[in-house]
Amino acid sequence: MTPRRRRARGLWIRRAIAALAVAIILWLVWEAATWPDVRALASRPPTTTAFIERYKERERAAGRTPRVEWRWVSGAAISVPLKRAVLVAEDGDFFNHNGFAPKAMRDAMTQALEERRAPRGASTITQQLAKNLWLSPSRSPLRKAREAMMTWQLERALSKRRILECYLNVVEFGPGVYGVEAASRRYFAKPAAEVDADEAAQLAASLPRPRAWHPGVTTAAYRRYVDNIRRRMDRADFPGRLLQ
Repeated sequence: MTPRRRRARGLWIRRAIAALAVAIILWLVWEAATWPDVRALASRPPTTTAFIERYKERERAAGRTPRVEWRWVSGAAISVPLKRAVLVAEDGDFFNHNGFAPKAMRDAMTQALEERRAPRGASTITQQLAKNLWLSPSRSPLRKAREAMMTWQLERALSKRRILECYLNVVEFGPGVYGVEAASRRYFAKPAAEVDADEAAQLAASLPRPRAWHPGVTTAAYRRYVDNIRRRMDRADFPGRLLQ
């Protein structure tokens, strides 16, 4: 290679590196500008969630007017059986981990074998809260990286009781139905504070597939899952003071 060609090649490489550096800087600036205020969640509820907005977009695209049922309530206004059922179904080690639970993958596989179904993801409640509030269902590495950072922030900015309260208030329980208060009133005509153990198991069992599984559905797979949750609720040992 001639000296002239070497200089030209070196110039091209330097320009490529500079362009990449500029792109990374612009991406970091964008991420910083659009990053959610995680700490604010400790003292006030969100005005909407990423999943609610996505539901609205789907409804509009289908030519329908979005109808969202969503009522935020305090943790004290949610029955203990309902909290217990959701913890059993979604994150039995919630009060012991720091937002990430590798052990949950093994538990998810065991549970899938018991219920004769494909294994679910093993995300913790904190990870699911981050996804529901600010992200998408995508499994891309970049989305997972954002979820991990937000999970880390949530665990440091909020108490476990607050994280659970927020999760119970935003998670989907059926088409357009978000949070335990709206779900309790929709399916049982009562507030979340009055939901009993059997009703709680029905609501918790809807979380893997809320558009297809919810109280009133009679499919065998859903009923098996409800029964499984109900049995595990009786064996679960969570700190009572944290469920109040």
